[in-house]
Amino acid sequence: MKKLIVRVAVVLAVLLIVAVVASFFFLGAIVKKGVETVGPQITKTELKLDGAGLSILSGSGTLKGLFIGNPAGFKTESAIKVGAVSLGVKPGSIFSDKIHVTQVNVKAPEITFEGSLAGNNLSKLLENVQASAGSTGKTPVESKQASAAKKIQVDDFLISGGKINLSVNVPGVGAKSATVPLPEIHLTNLGQGADGITVADLTAKVMKELTEAALKAAEKGIADIGKIGTDAVKDAASKAAGETLDKATKSVTDILKKKK
Repeated sequence: MKKLIVRVAVVLAVLLIVAVVASFFFLGAIVKKGVETVGPQITKTELKLDGAGLSILSGSGTLKGLFIGNPAGFKTESAIKVGAVSLGVKPGSIFSDKIHVTQVNVKAPEITFEGSLAGNNLSKLLENVQASAGSTGKTPVESKQASAAKKIQVDDFLISGGKINLSVNVPGVGAKSATVPLPEIHLTNLGQGADGITVADLTAKVMKELTEAALKAAEKGIADIGKIGTDAVKDAASKAAGETLDKATKSVTDILKKKK
């Protein structure tokens, strides 16, 4: 009898371990599928994720290889690329009505700014996200669907170590490219309270901060490019003028020599 109890206990322990391991992989697959299904509906662009992992025991997770494509009409490869995102989630909230995310750390994102300050891919992407979040208005049916959507709370959202690849057409200079650093973006206490926040609303808030920071950095980068271009034009003009003067001086000297 004791041996039977021991065997049953061992079997149960093994099944528990298998269940925990399986849940780790299945949750990762669920997260990946969720991101790739819901994401494009929010951004209106291509969105891919290489992989995801989430432990229901520790509440720690990772997202790898996040790719957000550009809105229609833009030619660069992507709008946003992120190698890794680390997450912290309260395990007990994973299957509740509101998922409690303790921290999100977006590491070294690569942002592409294409266009000009008057019209660019990031502003268009933000416009798409805000429309999905409902800032442009909802029908009664859409409002009902939004209210029934899964809510989340994010205590700490950090974007650090990023860079912006500029692909712009500077007036008077032409098409130019450059890379400038993305300032750190730190958001806290998102979706606190019973109502929480939807994924679309969270994305809109983060994209707004990201776009504003990127535009400021891009503006300085474009100004620097323009200055370099202007200086180059001035140098070229000055050099050409100098060469012309040298030629003119030589010609006068030759004429004087001939007269002698």
